[in-house]
Amino acid sequence: MVLQVSGARTIVDTQIVQSLWSGYGQILRCWLEGGAQTSVIVKHVRWPDERQHLHGWTSELSHERKLQSYRVETLWYDRYAHLCPDACRVPRCLALATRADEVIMVLEDLDASGFAGRRQHVNEVEIDACLAWLASFHATFMGERPEGLWATGTYWHLATRPDELDALQDGPLKAAAATIDRRLAKSPFQTFVHGDAKLANFCFDDDGRQAAAVDFQYVGGGCGMKDVAYFISSCLDEDESEAMGPGLLDRYFALLSDALERSSKALDFGALEDDWRALYPIAWTDFYRFLQGWSPGHWKLHRYSERLAREVLEALGPREATDLQESQEEL
Repeated sequence: MVLQVSGARTIVDTQIVQSLWSGYGQILRCWLEGGAQTSVIVKHVRWPDERQHLHGWTSELSHERKLQSYRVETLWYDRYAHLCPDACRVPRCLALATRADEVIMVLEDLDASGFAGRRQHVNEVEIDACLAWLASFHATFMGERPEGLWATGTYWHLATRPDELDALQDGPLKAAAATIDRRLAKSPFQTFVHGDAKLANFCFDDDGRQAAAVDFQYVGGGCGMKDVAYFISSCLDEDESEAMGPGLLDRYFALLSDALERSSKALDFGALEDDWRALYPIAWTDFYRFLQGWSPGHWKLHRYSERLAREVLEALGPREATDLQESQEEL
């Protein structure tokens, strides 16, 4: 399959790039000879006989969620990836194969295409590159319907995480979870969200001024603030998030305005910015809600996140914050 789609004569070497979460397969780099491409990436997903999870979350629901995530990613590369402009660069899809118990994706090797940089820590230039990618991505798919993708993107979406909600010990946050979810869903400005826009899923060019993104298992509909809040939380600590967050949000909206102009999307940008700015702390709190149930003690559960969550709950007020609690009592 690799030789057929690449036009190469032979595979001279294969390198394991990484194992997939919970034992669901591997990502491989195949080095080629005799063709136009020197290497390709193969994402080989295979349903495991035994499932492992770092935090013990192994259930049939968890398994089905992962299977659906790979179906979504396959469809993303088949139908949507080619719509992304260079400003939100993604790997080109060379071939896809879906079988009863496995999925194979043959993708462009971004390393060979000039995006070989990976970062554990970022400077302002690299943060700007990621925000520019997100702004372009959100502009490109603004107002589009996520047909075949997750109706609501992100891997922490409330409807797909009942076990983590049940494990949540923070009573007020648990009671407000459905209201927080509805606030994000009711934004009149819906786009596609990457759904796992952490620093580890961005690849950088040599000088760090342009980024590409990978891993589209949880791409779907939603408010762009979900990606922005999650990205900032993935690369900044507590003090940095508080000090730099407002400026980064300003920068994102400037980039989004430019990207929307390039995409010729007709909308009221002032109304969008007002709506999404108000949703930024709500999006941050939505992820905080998931983390509290999934992995208590996680490093992102710091005082800044806690303060934002408390402010969001106070702003919701006692009426809205008890919606979920009352609905559960009626059952």
